[in-house]
Amino acid sequence: MKAIWLTAPGDVDCLVMSEVAMPQLTSPEEIRVQLHAAGVNPVDYKMRQRGTFRPEKLPAILGCDGAGVVESVGPAVTRFKVGDEVYFFNGGIGTSVPGNYAEYTVIHQDYAALKPKNLSMVEAAAVPLAWITAWESLVDRAQVQANQTVLIHAGAGGVGHVAIQLAKILKATVATTVSGPEKAELAKALGADLVINYRQTDFTKAALEWTQGQGVEVVMDNVGGDVCCQSISATRIYGRLVTILDLICPEIALKSARLRNIHLIQELMLTPLYLQMHEARIAQRRMLEEATKWLEAGRLTVKVSQVFPLAQVAEAHRLIEAGSTLGKIVLSTQI
Repeated sequence: MKAIWLTAPGDVDCLVMSEVAMPQLTSPEEIRVQLHAAGVNPVDYKMRQRGTFRPEKLPAILGCDGAGVVESVGPAVTRFKVGDEVYFFNGGIGTSVPGNYAEYTVIHQDYAALKPKNLSMVEAAAVPLAWITAWESLVDRAQVQANQTVLIHAGAGGVGHVAIQLAKILKATVATTVSGPEKAELAKALGADLVINYRQTDFTKAALEWTQGQGVEVVMDNVGGDVCCQSISATRIYGRLVTILDLICPEIALKSARLRNIHLIQELMLTPLYLQMHEARIAQRRMLEEATKWLEAGRLTVKVSQVFPLAQVAEAHRLIEAGSTLGKIVLSTQI
């Protein structure tokens, strides 16, 4: 089969289209999936740069998000049959589990979910990492409740545009930051109550004005760095700030967070995959099944801005690494 090998840590030149052996079922509970599409996420270029979490085991196949058709099943598989359309988060970080930049992959039946009937394979491949990250951040970590005020950074990005919709499903009131008019229109269409162009407006001041000086009850930081640290001032006393990136703030900001009793929370949805936590991975699959309900009900959508054939993975990586992507980028094996 064809697959994209990451041959060494580094630039996009390290991503090489290759002929590799067809993956085999190694457990009676595994399924083999003919992949139709693979989502492209910022974690992919970070894995490329560092050579995955296990650079000593290169070459490796990147790509955590996948969607495709079940091609064969192990003798103990009960959840799927040949021909079922599935989507999932699996592999792509350098563990023993290969990623989805390939024509086929093997996955344990407990980690895959039936694809939403109203989504194409490309759209389905854009969902898993973004949805699970948003769910773990807003539901599990921040415990967002109805009528709370929530500030979501980068609301037109891959995770952010899904997080806005999830927050609205949870009946929160949502503010978000964007960088321009096109992204503002997308955020408004997804239900954001306040859209802040951070290039024109200080988002901290805007959030404080919006909440009559109290600050928002929850911040979801999808940017990191100074944005995360500045968000402390926009967070209400006893509020929660969840970041999906490294929490690195100057001492003065951390002291302010402590004085205001702000919960500083880190979210990394890769943990169950990296640490091989079976039950936690089943829980993430159940999160996907929740997404399926909302997708099929028309309450949740996914924005795919660009689709590339597998052979053009380098261009997809250049775009995602440059930042400011509108929605998601997806690779397809069918074009």
